[in-house]
Amino acid sequence: MQHDVTESNALVLAAEDFDDVEFQNYHYFTSQDKRCISKLRAHGPVLLKGARGSGKSALMIEAVSGLFPANRSGSAIGIYVSLRNLDLLRASGSEYIELFCSLVVNRINSTLGDEAVISGIKSVSELQSELTSLSSRYGKRLVLLFDDAAHIGREMSLSEFFDIFRTLSNSSISCKASIYPGVTRFGTRFDVYNDATVIEVNRSESADDFSAVFEEVINRRFSESLPGEKFSSALPRHSVSKFLGISVLGNMRAFIYACNQLVSQVGQDKVITVTHLSEALKALSQNYFWPLLEEVAPKLGMYRPMVGPAEEVAELLFERSGAKGERSVIILREIAQRLSKPLEILEYSGFLSRKEVSRSMKSRGRGTRYILNLCNVSEFLDKGKVMQSNIDKWMEGDDESIEFHRGSELFDLNLPEVDNNDEIDILKMDIDSLKQSNAYPYGLTDSKIEILKENNICTIEDLVMAKDEFLISLPTVGEVFLKRFRSTANQAIWM
Repeated sequence: MQHDVTESNALVLAAEDFDDVEFQNYHYFTSQDKRCISKLRAHGPVLLKGARGSGKSALMIEAVSGLFPANRSGSAIGIYVSLRNLDLLRASGSEYIELFCSLVVNRINSTLGDEAVISGIKSVSELQSELTSLSSRYGKRLVLLFDDAAHIGREMSLSEFFDIFRTLSNSSISCKASIYPGVTRFGTRFDVYNDATVIEVNRSESADDFSAVFEEVINRRFSESLPGEKFSSALPRHSVSKFLGISVLGNMRAFIYACNQLVSQVGQDKVITVTHLSEALKALSQNYFWPLLEEVAPKLGMYRPMVGPAEEVAELLFERSGAKGERSVIILREIAQRLSKPLEILEYSGFLSRKEVSRSMKSRGRGTRYILNLCNVSEFLDKGKVMQSNIDKWMEGDDESIEFHRGSELFDLNLPEVDNNDEIDILKMDIDSLKQSNAYPYGLTDSKIEILKENNICTIEDLVMAKDEFLISLPTVGEVFLKRFRSTANQAIWM
């Protein structure tokens, strides 16, 4: 018998979906996180790099909460700017610049009050002048935090963004931006190593408070579904928290899914067992990670043909690693470079995480080392399930890397040509694709989909472009379902 999660917040997976009070109640930041937040508030340009669900938005939102006007005594003005804008996603050149300026001005004015910055700005130089003047009037440095600056399926506008990012930055304006692993198109004027500090949002398993953050999430989000009596001396709360955190490579969104799966597996049983953990990992592999590739595919634009090879790469890595009970692989650098896009898709989706760019191999040469998520590894383990010995080995970090060299199957894997059409297919997909499913666990119900269709909202693009006022006027749609519409559409396109 499966048991349902009782906490309503357990399916709130994006930091932006919380109001201010809920955000503070349900988020916890480690000492490593706090160092990152300090850098986001400080002088100088910063790029925050991490896979989807790694917590980039939460760090940015927390950074803003300590700045003016959220904190009236803040030494700098903090402006959080979400770049989840469909028109911006499609634009390039001067059109992109005008839309970008408009978004920034509107966000500043909504944060500080009407006409804090004049509207109608159409150039970066004019925007910089206005923002510098704003900084002078308040006597405070301005910190701009751009979330979702890069879209994995749309690289055309990246050079424009990074040109703006570089141009805006000065002694009065500090620019920060979140990007995903694998972003390489920084334009001709932006030198990523000299023009910004890059921070990897990558939780270190060796950190003293690695398990603390995941244990705290269980305490705050699953206090009813996973109460203290569900844990035992053999599997105490801190050990279960750490193991699940390691299993999903420290990815917070995947950890929430892992807790949901664990609750379902435990059901009415008195305590959590190794079998429950094993079944939760396999369920997560089958119902979350593999469906992610299906979900990600239509957002990849010209790189959609790379999803097939990405799945082949994943199957090869997990099959070899699972057979040996390992989670670390080293891929010959020549192979890793050729398969960079499939590997990027897998890292973006949380299947693996790059740990070392260059490491010597037993089979000669040098390779890139990746850590694999244990959910997918568990499918290929000997006997088909996680044993206590596996948990002990992985918790101790006793990894023996599986090597992929010139004689491996990866070397012979062929890649298709990329599609010259860079349109993002997800926009034209039928609204039915947002129905609750493994890909969209908090998607839309049949009744809400029917209401949308009856009002000529038939595609995901239609839903994104619809005004809040129109959506909330529909039958049985209030603030709660408006928020759900926006969250689901945002997941479909940007997450």
